[in-house]
Order: sequence, then C-alpha cells, then structure tokens
Amino acid sequence: MNAIVAVDNFWGIGKNNDLLFHIPSDMEFFKKKTLNKIIVMGSNTLLSFPNSKPLKNRTNIVLFPGGKRDDCIVAQSLDDLKIVLNKFNNQDIFIVGGAMFYRTMLEYCDSIFVTKVDSNGEATVFFENLDNNINWKLIDSTETIKADGYKIKFTEYKNLKLKEFI
Repeated sequence: MNAIVAVDNFWGIGKNNDLLFHIPSDMEFFKKKTLNKIIVMGSNTLLSFPNSKPLKNRTNIVLFPGGKRDDCIVAQSLDDLKIVLNKFNNQDIFIVGGAMFYRTMLEYCDSIFVTKVDSNGEATVFFENLDNNINWKLIDSTETIKADGYKIKFTEYKNLKLKEFI
C-alpha cells in the first residue's frame, strides 16, 4: 500500500480541513499516481473534496464509523477496512488523508510519495517527518522545479519496517 501527500518545510499538510497548497502540477502528479487506483481516506478528507464527492475514476474508500454513503465504499472500523482492502492489489492502494488517518496507516505503507513545497503553509496539521524517521528511506527525488509561484520537488520514501495490514 502507498500514501501520497504534499508537505511544506515543516511537514505541514493542512489547515481548516483544507490543503495548504493548490498547485496544479502537484494535482496532476496526484492524479497521475491515483487514476484508476484505490484511494483510502478518513471521512473529513472526503468532506473536504469539491462538493464532498468522491474523486472520479478511482475506487474511493472511506473510514467513516457510523457513516453511510451510496457513492463510495464505507468501512465502519479498521477491522472492516482490512476486509475491504484485502480485496484489492496492495500496490494499487493509496492513503490520501487526513492527518490522523495517515498516522494510523503509516506503518502499513510500503511507499509514500511526498511533494515537498518550499514554503511555510502555517499548517495546523502535520505529517510524520520521514527525514527524521529511521524506518523510512528517501529513495527518489526530482530536481526542484518552479511551479505556480512555489519551488517543489517530488520524492518517494520506502518503509524499511513494513507491517502487514491483515
């Protein structure tokens, strides 16, 4: 399983239940990685999408205890989520937020694709700083590019102590 996230210089990812940045090239990267794949999220992340609707051309799975939706797959608990996710190819699964859900799923992700934005987004929620985590190794990084007024680079981290989500 994978995760995908954009972070600022302090590994901030959001504030006011929204992304810190809306950078078209990052959105394109996200789309390229997740199109026709399985995206998994917490309920607040789903609610933060345009019109609170699932993203098109992806299987949307949401951990939403007590919640009901007809337009995506709803898991009521982590145990329920395990059953649902075991039906899919692990490499096609992407964790897409939010902060608490990322923390819960981090140790089960094999790879994490991180867009690093050279900025202070004044975040109120943060992602684990993988550069300071001995269980994660940076394995790929693009050169820094200028995009929509920001300097960004796309990176990939590999989990050195992967746990199975079964």
